[in-house]
Amino acid sequence: MVFVLNREEELEEILSGFLEIGIAGATIIDSMGMGRILAYDIPIFAGLRGMLSGGRPHNKTIFSVLPDKGTYDQAAELIEDICGSLEDPGNGILFAIPLRDVRGPRLIKH
Repeated sequence: MVFVLNREEELEEILSGFLEIGIAGATIIDSMGMGRILAYDIPIFAGLRGMLSGGRPHNKTIFSVLPDKGTYDQAAELIEDICGSLEDPGNGILFAIPLRDVRGPRLIKH
């Protein structure tokens, strides 16, 4: 599961909720959207700045390997309870990627 969290102040509540539904491990990285990079770091795209007004400069991206679709569904519901509908702009982006192989410490009991 990958979730791009737009409002960093919600991170603690999301991670606490993950623990409650049995998600014991995740990796969190600082991230920034493409539009922000283009508008502020590449002069030819400076016109994009007006479109980004009110936007947040930084995000947190959360990665977690989940044991099944049921856990993903619980995580998605929790995220939307905290952040609001992900259909609304600015609330974040959530998606899942099927894994063919996972190696390393097992945080998930099968």
